[in-house]
Amino acid sequence: MKTTVIIFPGSNRDRDMIAAITKISGHTPQTVWHTELEIPASDLVIIPGGFSYGDYLRAGAIAARSPIMDALSKTANRGVPIIGVCNGFQILTEAGLLPGALMRNAGLTFVCREVKLEITNAETQFSSRYGQGEIIRCPVAHHDGNYYADEAVLKKLENNGRVVFRYAEGTNPNGSVNDIAGIINERGNVLGMMPHPENLIEDAHTGDDGRRLFESALGLVA
Repeated sequence: MKTTVIIFPGSNRDRDMIAAITKISGHTPQTVWHTELEIPASDLVIIPGGFSYGDYLRAGAIAARSPIMDALSKTANRGVPIIGVCNGFQILTEAGLLPGALMRNAGLTFVCREVKLEITNAETQFSSRYGQGEIIRCPVAHHDGNYYADEAVLKKLENNGRVVFRYAEGTNPNGSVNDIAGIINERGNVLGMMPHPENLIEDAHTGDDGRRLFESALGLVA
C-alpha cells in the first residue's frame, strides 16, 4: 500500500495528512515536491491543505501550473484515487481536474470551526464506509471555500451523484452553492473537499468521523 502526498510552497497541512495516513494505514506516505516531474507508483495521491504560493493571484492558481501537475493529470487518467483537501480542492479546480471554482467566503472572513457534513453519495470509493445520508462532524479552516459552478455544471453534479459531501444542519461556513462541501470527477476517482477529515481521526481529535474517508479510499476494512 503506497500513498503519496504532494507538497507545494505554502502547504501547511501536509504533516497532519502524513500523520493521519500513517496512523490509519500503518504505512508512512511518500512525499513529492511540486517541482518533480513524476509521481511514484501509488494507491492513493493526496494534495493537502495550506496556502500554496500564499494564495497569490487566486487560491491554487499558481500551484495548478507547477511541474508536478502534468504527472498528476496522467495519474488521474490512469484511474488512481486522488484526494484534494482545502487548498488541494482549490488546486484541482484550477487545474481543470474538477469543475467549478472556489471563491472568497461569503462573509469575506477566514473561518475555522467545526461543521456538519451529510454523506450525499455513500457509493463512491471515498465514502463507502459511511451510510447514505449519515451526518458527520468535520473541521474547516479556509478563506476561499465558497464553491461555485454554473447551472449546467451543477445539474450534472447533482444528477450524476457527484456531490459526495454537503454542509448539513445550517453549518455552511462559506456560502457554497447547494451547500456543496465535496465533489468527485466524472470517472469517480478524484475527490475535492474543503473540510479537513485528517483532523478528526482519533480520540485526541475528540472524534474519528474523518477516519472512514481514508479507510474507504485505501480499501481498508474495519
